[in-house]
Amino acid sequence: MSKTLVAYFSASGVTAGLAKNLAKAVGGELHEIQPERPYSKADLDWMNPESRSCIEMKEKASFRPPIANRVENMEQFDTVYLGFPIWWYVAPTIINSFLEQYDLTGKTVVPFATSGSSGMGNTNAELKKSCPGAILKAGKRFNANAGQNDIKTWADSLGL
Repeated sequence: MSKTLVAYFSASGVTAGLAKNLAKAVGGELHEIQPERPYSKADLDWMNPESRSCIEMKEKASFRPPIANRVENMEQFDTVYLGFPIWWYVAPTIINSFLEQYDLTGKTVVPFATSGSSGMGNTNAELKKSCPGAILKAGKRFNANAGQNDIKTWADSLGL
């Protein structure tokens, strides 16, 4: 029997709500990706070039924020839905940190994101390097107010 994980990073709570609805829709286990050092409001100020998030994204090819928690039983999952807010048209680097701590060979990874207006941009191209051997599906961006039916319709359309 196929097992599904819905892992997510949520800086402000928006992605968390979407991830919880997705986990219900697909019957998946929920896992919050928690940074070792939580992000403050000042850390997330994208208008300040000295903010933590701006610095991380400027050095996105090499910067990997440490994660405080792990999925202890990753081997049991066949499908991993991976949620995050869009930062600078891609996933935050903590998502790369998450992917790089596991062997995801043969697993299906499905990104989903929240954003007020930005699309997925180069997200998959940048995530692919962090999950070699995985089947990385095209991701989808949702608005913060995406309903349970929209999420379920999308998940069902993937045929997983």
